[in-house]
Amino acid sequence: MNTAKKPLTPRIPSQRRRDVVENDAFAAFARRIIRAHGRRVADGDVEALRDVVALSADLDRAIGEAVIGLRQFGYSWAEIGQRLGISRQAAQQRWGDQS
Repeated sequence: MNTAKKPLTPRIPSQRRRDVVENDAFAAFARRIIRAHGRRVADGDVEALRDVVALSADLDRAIGEAVIGLRQFGYSWAEIGQRLGISRQAAQQRWGDQS
């Protein structure tokens, strides 16, 4: 049992922790919303088409924020690239200038 007070215990940069969160469920929820939005546009809401396209830019920004955060948390380009199915070089070229 760890009784150390977290604010008083410095985090060693090489230590990584992953809070227990419902990321899978949250991502599934987000996908359902995006698909539903697309269906609403497909049902004749041409004015909302631009909003659906804007989601793509929002998603690109969110990916960039996630990658930058993971880099600051200590994850390597190789680890990030592996999770994305790309090389470390490709990950670094895509997001390296943002970090």
